[in-house]
Amino acid sequence: MKRRAFMQNSLLAGASVLTAGIAKAANNTKTGIAEKPFNLNYGIHDGMFRNHAGNDFIDQIKFAYDMGFRSIEDNGYTGRTPEQQKKIGETLTKLGMTMGVFVVNKGGNGANTLAAGKAEYIDIFLKGCKQAVELSKIANAKWVTVVPGDFARNLTMGVQTANVIEALRRGVEILEPAGVIMVLEPLSDTPDLFLRYSDQTYEICKAVKSPSCKILFDMYHMQKNEGNIINNINSAWDEIAYFQIGDNPGRNEPTTGEMNYKNIFKHIYNKGYRGVLGMEHGNSIKGKEGEVALIKAYRESDAFL
Repeated sequence: MKRRAFMQNSLLAGASVLTAGIAKAANNTKTGIAEKPFNLNYGIHDGMFRNHAGNDFIDQIKFAYDMGFRSIEDNGYTGRTPEQQKKIGETLTKLGMTMGVFVVNKGGNGANTLAAGKAEYIDIFLKGCKQAVELSKIANAKWVTVVPGDFARNLTMGVQTANVIEALRRGVEILEPAGVIMVLEPLSDTPDLFLRYSDQTYEICKAVKSPSCKILFDMYHMQKNEGNIINNINSAWDEIAYFQIGDNPGRNEPTTGEMNYKNIFKHIYNKGYRGVLGMEHGNSIKGKEGEVALIKAYRESDAFL
């Protein structure tokens, strides 16, 4: 019983220290003092710190900066008003933060899969690429997410793969001159999706042969689809341009599932990656308590040096 009481008191003390640190950092916003940045560059998303900073994404970005985060990602960026897009860009520039991925508008989905090879679907994708180039200038963005869409099951796998490669080659003709990189994301959401595995994505990137066609290695999805995360990162390393995070099961912050993110982060760091790792996951606990727990989890998982 004495040991149990000691452990409970220790956990409560740790939470109190972290909460006090958050309050201090929040108060430091006016003075420009921020918490120590993390070893790796984790990117928050809209809503992640709503309970501490409010509903305005700009305020959440500022709060995240005070907590030591130095990047964001914004899947819904293309749907924001021009005024919102501009304000996000200005805030990131002022704070010296990085814009991570946003999603190419209708870049490929169940309704207009690139695997089908249909001209009207490719036109939608190319229009999205042109829009992405213009939007990238506003927030100094470098990466845009592309998902080729669902299988076209009336076609053989080889033909579908060739259709995707051909569409992506046309996309990079738009993106590459602007220095924008499409990052292909294999997903686990449904077995209907054409792109599901890291080696499949690697093969496609090699075929496209462009610095503007690389892999978005979402570790949550890849844990579900194939596991063996560190070895598969090694195998696809030269084509990976971006990472996303989420523990499994649950798709929440590190330390809440089966994945040893401290070791994974250390491995990625030691291989020389210094780009953005998008925090594309939920909070395991609701409210301010959950946001405190999230920051604590990242501090623990990032303490690999």
